[in-house]
Amino acid sequence: MVFAENERAEAELAGWLARARQGDRHAFARLVRAHQSRVRLQLRRLARGDVALADDLAQETFVQAWLHLNEFRGDARLATWLHRIALTRFLQHARRPRLPIEWCEPDAEAGPSHDPRAAEGLARDVERALQSLSEIQRLAVVHCFHLDLSHAEAAQVLGLPLGTLKSHLDRAKQRLRGLLDAWNPESAT
Repeated sequence: MVFAENERAEAELAGWLARARQGDRHAFARLVRAHQSRVRLQLRRLARGDVALADDLAQETFVQAWLHLNEFRGDARLATWLHRIALTRFLQHARRPRLPIEWCEPDAEAGPSHDPRAAEGLARDVERALQSLSEIQRLAVVHCFHLDLSHAEAAQVLGLPLGTLKSHLDRAKQRLRGLLDAWNPESAT
């Protein structure tokens, strides 16, 4: 049942893509609605919680996708192509010296928790641990764990060979494990 629904959804997306390539703006709008949540999630993680920046970059991503839709070869899923455009937009933004990227403190009201202080402490420690990673390791973690892309998809988005991505991901996990291994909610108070 789920498989049939996924096939139907993929066929529907393929139809919208074909119509969008012919200039149908309504079909492209449907593609945007189908993919915008994941693209915005990716950019929010990359922008370290700066929602306004992430939304601006998401808009730029879809404008670029519309302008270059006929260049999409179909070698990968449309979602993977969009994630690559989003990453490129983010990296272009990050290279602007007048707009430094800073880690945002976790929002205390961001999510429910049994013990808000412990959740805040964990979120803060995880963000600090992520800061200690190299940029490529952080990107690998964001794309594989936060966006739930397969290793192959993340490698394609990041423009890395699959083995290289896996190496960066393994090193990141080892570093994070070492930094967070002793985490204890009682010590966060």
